[in-house]
Amino acid sequence: MRIVGLMKTTLLDYPDKVASTIFTGGCNFRCPYCHNGDLVLDFANMEPYSEEEIFEHLNKRKNTLNGVCITGGEPTLQADLPEFIKKVKDLGLLVKLDSNGTNPDMIRRLLDDKLLDYIAMDIKHCKERYNEVACMKNYNIKPIEESVNIIMNSDIDYEFRTTVTRELHDINDFAKIGEWIAGAKAYYLQPYKESEQVISKIFSTYSSEEFDEIINILNNYNIENVGVRALD
Repeated sequence: MRIVGLMKTTLLDYPDKVASTIFTGGCNFRCPYCHNGDLVLDFANMEPYSEEEIFEHLNKRKNTLNGVCITGGEPTLQADLPEFIKKVKDLGLLVKLDSNGTNPDMIRRLLDDKLLDYIAMDIKHCKERYNEVACMKNYNIKPIEESVNIIMNSDIDYEFRTTVTRELHDINDFAKIGEWIAGAKAYYLQPYKESEQVISKIFSTYSSEEFDEIINILNNYNIENVGVRALD
């Protein structure tokens, strides 16, 4: 595993859990609003953590922590992700995975092997406009659709989420997203926030009133939990 970041303690990354967050390097998307731009564009120049360092920390904190969140970058690009997670699970810790959904085979394998307790998958946009956010030329979103289906038919807790920018998302696009993931357990909107690591600092987000309008649209699609995270 190429691990290039570690947050030793977080109350935010794993819902209702005390967790450590592990950041993997590299991503196959180039979302311009990504707030972990260094993990996407410059990870090869970042000093990686050894597994020994990670597990030394987890062993010391395993009686305090509830779980580990594995994020990135895109963790499912790491071929040895299953073996790494097995070692985490052997410590008695829960595992949450953050993913862009581009590797449904890896997601299926992790679920089949009972290695995940929670998964959060990004929904970048409605199907018709996916490439506008992923910044890929003619990307075929069939793997994304497959991952959505796998996750929605799994027996673990999960959420879908979208980072929302005024420049890339139209309010009416969320009706198409709602139709796509109708019946899901949870879908959260994440207002875009500026940070030092954002790939392209040209974005803004909607007002609270506009988010209320989006929520009203999404409430038509039988999604169990719809909400907005960290709206200032």
